[in-house]
Amino acid sequence: MNILIVEDDESVARFLKQATTEAGYRPQVVSDGIDAFNTARLIKFDIILLDVMIPGMNGFEVCRRLRVSGVDTPILILTARDSLEDKVEGLDSGADDYIVKPFQVAELLARTRALLRRGTSSPAILSVADLILNPATRQLTRAGKTINLSATEYTLLEYLMRNAGQVLTRSMILEHVWQYDFEGNDNVLDVYISYLRSKIDKGSPITLIHTIRGVGYRMGDA
Repeated sequence: MNILIVEDDESVARFLKQATTEAGYRPQVVSDGIDAFNTARLIKFDIILLDVMIPGMNGFEVCRRLRVSGVDTPILILTARDSLEDKVEGLDSGADDYIVKPFQVAELLARTRALLRRGTSSPAILSVADLILNPATRQLTRAGKTINLSATEYTLLEYLMRNAGQVLTRSMILEHVWQYDFEGNDNVLDVYISYLRSKIDKGSPITLIHTIRGVGYRMGDA
């Protein structure tokens, strides 16, 4: 497995290179955002470990531009910025996961393995009523009309659609979509459910996203 490590702190870069090499990966290290963007476009990596505070172009912008360019390599954001807003911005920029410095090697490698497993799953077309999602292209339509989603909206909707008909608790959704501790503040889930409803259910005769009071949410046409 080939890993691109984007880190401008030499000691941290050496640490990440050694840790991933010992874990059996083949790392390549770059130290600024412009090199990261160009390298990730030219070479197919299995995963990208991307620091946020890097020269040339910050990690969030690198992530956004890679996604716009069609690069779908899993991206794990590494940063010391641990506010909720920063986490949401990182995931909305197209990152697949987010880990805050300082972190333990075991957690970093576990998250890396999880993203690699997710990337090897075979995509199948998902449909609920007239809502159709193609995980391979991330194209979403309802009644034939294309709907654009942010990265976090997509991850949330895909999880709901893969579990259509089942009641998903708030904790299940938060763990799957965001994968970090909200310390009791899970209002961000309600915000993103609202975003999805405005794009998917508004103006449609059939509601697909249902609130199960006191529990969570269910996707379905009834």
